[in-house]
Amino acid sequence: MRHRHAGKLLGRSYEHRKALYRNLMVALIEHRKITTTIAKAKAVQPEIEKLISLARVDTVHARRMALSKLDSKDAMRKLFAFAPTDYASRNGGYTRITKLGPRLGDGAEMALIELL
Repeated sequence: MRHRHAGKLLGRSYEHRKALYRNLMVALIEHRKITTTIAKAKAVQPEIEKLISLARVDTVHARRMALSKLDSKDAMRKLFAFAPTDYASRNGGYTRITKLGPRLGDGAEMALIELL
């Protein structure tokens, strides 16, 4: 039983899951929308929401915290360029997940996650 264990495991080890989240967040920041499976989109959504909330306050500490999550200076700079202006009046709800239907190859349910 997994009582009181929050988060999705996605059938991966901790290191693999952390790298997956990092890559999805960097891609989402760079492209503003990505297509992935529903499980991955739902798993990465809280992480990207926390990053955007952190980026709304542009301080050195916030930049270092974001860089520790992203490991990409370009993505961090891009996040801090648009987040304070685009999301200044919004208190949460920075992303949208739209279901797209099954993938042709294996039938996995696909979704589009995008920044609003």
